[in-house]
Amino acid sequence: MLDRMGQQVLLFIVGILVANILSVEDYALVGMLAIFSAIANIIQDSGFSAALIQKKETTAEEFSSVFWFNLGMSILLYGVLMGCSPLIARFFNQPRLVELSAVIFLALPINALTIIQSTILNKQIRFKPLTQINLYSMTVSGIASLAMALTGCGGAASGSASSAAVSSSAAASGSAAAAGETFKVGIVNYVDHASLNQIVESVESRLDAIGKEKGVTFDYADYYANAQADQSNLNQIGADLVADGVDVIVAVATPTAATMLAAVEDTDIPVVYSAVTDPAAAGFDGEENITGTSDALNTDAIMNLIVAANPGIDTIGLLYDLSQDASTQAIADAKAFCEKNGIKVVEKNGTTTAEVQMAAEALVAAGVKAVFTPTDNTIMTAELSIYESFIEAGVQHYTGADSFALNGALVGYGVDYVQLGEATADMVSQLLCDGKTPADLPYQTFDNGIVTINTETAEALGLDLAALKEAFKPYCTEITEVTTAENFS
Repeated sequence: MLDRMGQQVLLFIVGILVANILSVEDYALVGMLAIFSAIANIIQDSGFSAALIQKKETTAEEFSSVFWFNLGMSILLYGVLMGCSPLIARFFNQPRLVELSAVIFLALPINALTIIQSTILNKQIRFKPLTQINLYSMTVSGIASLAMALTGCGGAASGSASSAAVSSSAAASGSAAAAGETFKVGIVNYVDHASLNQIVESVESRLDAIGKEKGVTFDYADYYANAQADQSNLNQIGADLVADGVDVIVAVATPTAATMLAAVEDTDIPVVYSAVTDPAAAGFDGEENITGTSDALNTDAIMNLIVAANPGIDTIGLLYDLSQDASTQAIADAKAFCEKNGIKVVEKNGTTTAEVQMAAEALVAAGVKAVFTPTDNTIMTAELSIYESFIEAGVQHYTGADSFALNGALVGYGVDYVQLGEATADMVSQLLCDGKTPADLPYQTFDNGIVTINTETAEALGLDLAALKEAFKPYCTEITEVTTAENFS
């Protein structure tokens, strides 16, 4: 009785103290794994300890057998739970559970070492030493828990430490960064594709140039990550960058920016986004800790390109990913343009490369001669796998970025992504070196009147390049040419 009461009192006191240090989110993460630990503890012992206590005559061999059974079962359960930890993390949409599982479930083999010893003491009615052992162990573990929480081992604590580091850095910066100062710059790319990769390269190149000019160092090499279009990866990357105490996060594409903004919620780490098509629709407009550069698209101009190259066209295909925020407004604008001009629309969607391929084939089967795609990362990733099907069917693909044209589409229309990346880097410099805040720097938009024509695709489609350029002139400020490649050289 005293043993149970003492343990409960210690647990209560330690729990209250730790709760004042860690966040609700940290406690919730532990709670998510508690059910799995409880079930595993039941399976681990399988009632053998209780059977040994109740049995009148027991032998050393029986105690030994149960000990090795408990230990072996605990190791097996630990392996099974660790193997399932990615599934658990995905179910709860909490990537941190994978790492946390390695620590929480380690209690299984450790406890297995004590079960038989406790059983022997219980069977011998030696409750006093058993109580002392339990209270001592609870006290030591409680002190260890408090020490770890206070030294920043918890998520909230590390987040607070990051905030303090960022605030200190900002204070030290004042109106200008000190020569020789080093800034940690997290750069997060949403997925590998030509335009986004071009932005990252441009940001890094521009930061290097600014660093030489101002005599400071922007350390981005240690804090770059590519999420490969996986939300779980984005969540983990955000948590890692906050724990690393970066001074700023550069988020490339809308899903990246949204996740990074959520990750820095309890910190002072600013987020600078790039290639966010509609910052207002994404919910960034009015947020105090985020700013950046937008690749907002002039959809009517692209639709006019289609009509100019295809007078009298009566049907246009729309190919996009329904889940991409960047496509929402552009597709609505395209539909409005077609309705106004008496043009029918055929819509097809895809969320993976395989689905995009099927959607492209469906557009070909529908007999469309021109297809519009906005700045959609999913379609961009799949472009190299669909452009040949469009060429074979005589379908002209008009898109919202030059990277599409690089990957085989007929036309890419939009901003200069090198310029976009440079402007993003300039904003990072203003935040870190000039003492600016995101509120001081409204997001920037750019002239998107640049047409990029894939000359190989134009030739394969039987189009006259000179005539095509002449038709496009009224609707653009510049025309450039590319041939099919995976990335810009």
